[in-house]
Amino acid sequence: MTCFCLIFQLACCCGTAGCSLCCRCCPKIKQSTSTRFMYALYFILVTIICCVMMSTTVANEMKTHIPFYKQMCKGIQAGEMCEKLVGYSAVYKVCFGMACFFFLFFLFTIKINSSKSCRAYVHNGFWLIKLILLAAMCSGAFFIPDQDTFLNAWRYVGATGGFLFIAIQLILLVEFAHKWNKNWTAGANHKQMWNGLLALVTLILYSVAVAALVLMALFYTRSEGCMYNKVLIGVNGGLCLFVSLVAISPCVQNRQPHSGLLQSGVISCYVMYLTFSALSSKPPETVLDENNQNITICVPEFSQGLHRDENLVTGLGTTILFGCILYSCLTSTTRASSEALRGIYAAPETEVARCCFCCMPDGDADAEDRVEKRGGQTVIYDEKKGTVYSYAYFHFVFFLASLYVMMTVTHWFHYESAQIEKFFTGTWSIFWIKMASCWFCVCLYLWTLIAPLCCPTREFSV
Repeated sequence: MTCFCLIFQLACCCGTAGCSLCCRCCPKIKQSTSTRFMYALYFILVTIICCVMMSTTVANEMKTHIPFYKQMCKGIQAGEMCEKLVGYSAVYKVCFGMACFFFLFFLFTIKINSSKSCRAYVHNGFWLIKLILLAAMCSGAFFIPDQDTFLNAWRYVGATGGFLFIAIQLILLVEFAHKWNKNWTAGANHKQMWNGLLALVTLILYSVAVAALVLMALFYTRSEGCMYNKVLIGVNGGLCLFVSLVAISPCVQNRQPHSGLLQSGVISCYVMYLTFSALSSKPPETVLDENNQNITICVPEFSQGLHRDENLVTGLGTTILFGCILYSCLTSTTRASSEALRGIYAAPETEVARCCFCCMPDGDADAEDRVEKRGGQTVIYDEKKGTVYSYAYFHFVFFLASLYVMMTVTHWFHYESAQIEKFFTGTWSIFWIKMASCWFCVCLYLWTLIAPLCCPTREFSV
């Protein structure tokens, strides 16, 4: 039996079989889920390599503990001390290979509607071969001629892709807020319980937003100085109040009866989160105290003690950040998300109110799908009748996420001094990118409210 399991796992890696990711004791898994999980593992692997390349601590430890380190670096033509394998330029090259990998599969999987096509078999299998292809692309980027021109051009491509990734996440956030309100409003037509839930959740969201605004005003401002913080907190708080008033204004309500305070509450909470994140990423301001010593202002006093163990803070913070990126990738690659970006929405009469409205209701699909047990984890072939998500859109989002990771790890436009150990050290580029994302989110939501007023002859669905 052990030999049979090994043969199956090898077939999973080299052939077209669906991949059973673990042992028999694990719960059954759908083929579509296992496929996305494997691509996510590739993404995580390359991201970890990028973080290692940006770490001066790892580079110094390698120089100290690896025998013949200098000779090895010369042998692989990476410089006298392997300087070509560390720093922002190395991350740019590795992410170039990963981005090319996902973009290649984006082109390869366009217009796949059946999981039985040859291209679908390639998408769902051949994992070892694809891993070798990914490694070859990442390694081959180090041999691109005229490195300076390549890095300068690729930097702009990375920034464009990173901003587009942020924009897609913000668009889906606004769509999520509208979908939530529409789903629960549909339930309120049959049961008054849903009205109570709408009111309760809306109250909680606004309470969180107001509490965040007050706490930021207390901890990130002071009576003298901190003008940036005061203005931005005031502006963003005013924007949240403005979009809330617009959402419940009579002219908007006449055109969009589903518009309400729930969506505004979701947007307000996210705006407060981005504001907090931006203020935390701003370079520290220092002033002279009465003893002519520099003191840091406009940041919480307790936060200064949290950064004493920089390795722990950087490791934990980086893990959480890239976990969020991966979560954003996987949740934004569903068929519903891809259709929402193209303006395709479910008909109102098909709405069924559910507390967990994002998850599709469980039906009898599993009973009809083919189940195979080959000594390992049970694989459910849930794409027998057609693909359950857009393969091309899935790869395109991961292509953009590769560019976003590249720019994030290298501190966006402060790449020359970037180090993973200083990942949470404030920079102006990160600060303004987060603030711009905040304002873009507000403008996007505001446009969904006023678009039917500006273009009354067109149909808008949210």
